[in-house]
Amino acid sequence: MSLKLHNTLGRETQDFEPRDATAVRLYSCGPTVYNYAHIGNLRAYVFVDVLRRTLEYLGFGVRHVMNITDVGHLSDDGDHGEDKLVKRSRESGSSVWDIAEFYTEAFFRHAGQLNILLPHETPRATAHIPQIIELIQRLEEKGYTYTAGGNVYYDISRFPTYGQLAGLDLSTLKAGARVDVDTNKRNPGDFVLWFTKSKFENQAMVWDSPWGRGYPGWHIECSAMSMTYLGEQLDIHCGGVDHIPVHHTNEIAQAEGVTGKQYVKYWLHNEFLVLDKGKMSKSDGGFLTLDTLIEKGYDPLDYRYFCLLAHYRSELRFSFEALDAARSARRKVVSQVQALMASAGVTSDTGHVPTGPVPDSSPANEYLSVFRADLEDDLNTSRAVSRVWAVLKDDSLPAEDALSGVLDMERVLGLGLSAIRPEEETEVPEAVRALLEERQQARSARDFARADRIRDEVLEMGYTIVDSATGPHVKRRDS
Repeated sequence: MSLKLHNTLGRETQDFEPRDATAVRLYSCGPTVYNYAHIGNLRAYVFVDVLRRTLEYLGFGVRHVMNITDVGHLSDDGDHGEDKLVKRSRESGSSVWDIAEFYTEAFFRHAGQLNILLPHETPRATAHIPQIIELIQRLEEKGYTYTAGGNVYYDISRFPTYGQLAGLDLSTLKAGARVDVDTNKRNPGDFVLWFTKSKFENQAMVWDSPWGRGYPGWHIECSAMSMTYLGEQLDIHCGGVDHIPVHHTNEIAQAEGVTGKQYVKYWLHNEFLVLDKGKMSKSDGGFLTLDTLIEKGYDPLDYRYFCLLAHYRSELRFSFEALDAARSARRKVVSQVQALMASAGVTSDTGHVPTGPVPDSSPANEYLSVFRADLEDDLNTSRAVSRVWAVLKDDSLPAEDALSGVLDMERVLGLGLSAIRPEEETEVPEAVRALLEERQQARSARDFARADRIRDEVLEMGYTIVDSATGPHVKRRDS
């Protein structure tokens, strides 16, 4: 079996055949850094991380680029509203530059806590204004643009296949019932490539351009940065399903308008994380961040495990009850991996963990074969996770083989299993274990004073609670 991926362009699952298997060109839409990424946003980055890890696991070379949007993303994708960073600046009193830097750092901190591999390039829009201007000029030379009211627009009527990705009919696109429709547009679907002061008088981030002092639109940024780092033709472009009808549709029009070549061969889109009230959104102010989960006593990798339990193209319904179940399951995996380490003779002193290839003669390869098939079936992570459990439950497997098999799967799943330390050979009294569970409940309820009192009580009993990436552990005070 070979890798098969569901291509939004055509709405079918296709064999993956990159232009160059030694350097798959992967581009993913990054964060707009005006606020924290909520856990729904972070689901998208976990998905891209699994995709990249799978490609590398299957032997492909990968060049991964992800942008940072720090200017030009309006509160409405159709050029309405105002720049999200400017709005945040007005509300907070901080400069747009400080806001962008703060939330960029926060995003990468959260990504690291989720064990997400850092892309090879993370270009910022504000650092690529010359490339953006050059791309607009090339579109202008080819007759795809017009200027009205001081702004430069892309004329979608000049691109006959506009809307193909989203299944839109160019001839029937209408403005709808909006009262704030941009009267400068020739067609309601036209979009801005470059804004000038005629649009926003108080825009904080502005640059000189052939069309006046202003700033770029959001859509042109991704086209310019992706082609700067990956060339004119990409193998894979990822993003959320909400990007299909506008942002990614416009990216295609821009890139293919300039080059005349297919911009992206495979478009992959992840579905939303949803609450009982619907899609999680920053606009209503009620979103959850990774820090919120940590404050409630969850390990970030509990959330990663939770994300892996659903296919990336399926809506994932979030509840704390479901996250509790994921936390419990991941802890059991950690505990059983530690037990395998003990059985395989791995100790803190030796530190020997089998991280190399699983020997061909190992019976664990039967499980790895189906694990690989799960991944090749459009990244079926829920089934892939079940293979970990199958290995852990197979008492006939030698401990070292089972450990090697699970750690091989870890290369894709990214659950932190390769960083687990062997469990100390210490019998912990039941009373201490009960207090440990009580402390976790206190932390989940954000009763940190009670949690601290329990820690002190455990200390008086001769044990220390150590919080780690794999959850809390108990050690003797003298160990």
